[in-house]
Amino acid sequence: MCYSAQAWQDYRKFKREFGATLGIKEYVRLFWDRREKGTPYKFPKALLDAFGDATVGDELQIRTWIEEWKAEQATAVEQELFAQKTRLVGAERALQTKVTKKAQNDQRIATDKISKANLKLKDLRRTASLPRDSRFFPGNYATVMVSEAGKRVVYPMRYQCRPEGKPAFYDTKYPGTYNARRDNLEGFWKAQFGHTHGLMIVETFYENVEGENGKNKVLQFTPKDRGPMYVACLWSRWTDPKDVEPELLSFAAITDEPEPEVAAAGHDRTIINIKPEHIDAWLNPDPGNLEALYAIFDDKQHPFYEFQEAA
Repeated sequence: MCYSAQAWQDYRKFKREFGATLGIKEYVRLFWDRREKGTPYKFPKALLDAFGDATVGDELQIRTWIEEWKAEQATAVEQELFAQKTRLVGAERALQTKVTKKAQNDQRIATDKISKANLKLKDLRRTASLPRDSRFFPGNYATVMVSEAGKRVVYPMRYQCRPEGKPAFYDTKYPGTYNARRDNLEGFWKAQFGHTHGLMIVETFYENVEGENGKNKVLQFTPKDRGPMYVACLWSRWTDPKDVEPELLSFAAITDEPEPEVAAAGHDRTIINIKPEHIDAWLNPDPGNLEALYAIFDDKQHPFYEFQEAA
């Protein structure tokens, strides 16, 4: 599995490195939906910040919508901050008179929420980038490169694939569809494998493993050479036949048997990190030659994945 990752989110980097064009209509649609319908899309900060210096056209419009959203979010967080500070003051006053479980809980909860609100407010106003700005989780959007008519295009896609033709409830029926197992590509994923392939550029990824005490812990894996990982993905453009749900572009990262050091750390899968010379062949598959695609997997990169417990 790939529980979470830090990946390239700035579309301009894909332009520079791969000559990719921006699928601007999809970005406009997503940000318009969020502005007009209140659709709760979740974007990494780095994806939003990529539009921070836009000056013309649709990119400027997106920047304007993002700035409006940030202002709205800041106002909402400030209101929450005021409410929790009021709650904390009330709890502390009550504790001076009598120690009760309710007052202690109010004090603890308010303190925690104040800390989180302050961090969120700081992030909304921060302009300097941090590595965690590019991190995404299942259900979040991330930047994915595909090929259309032989040209590389960058789109924002949700990290949990909903295959075209399947009902929307697949999201809850199959919550693990942010990953596609290699041994099931011709089964569950047969409509995507050999047809709609994508690529995300990952710098580090995170996995859930069982700790020595039996409790879950999160490990962060990073190539020892610090090189980028070219992660093979499947994607789908889902549309609602009843035209009720919005159109959805979504993707899944393909996973294989674990690299030895990943297995030793306690995890049983690893995302497939293809070699850069195979990018075009992967993005432009021949559905009649699936063996060539498996050959790309067999020739994948094997950097040594160092790991540490995530902060």
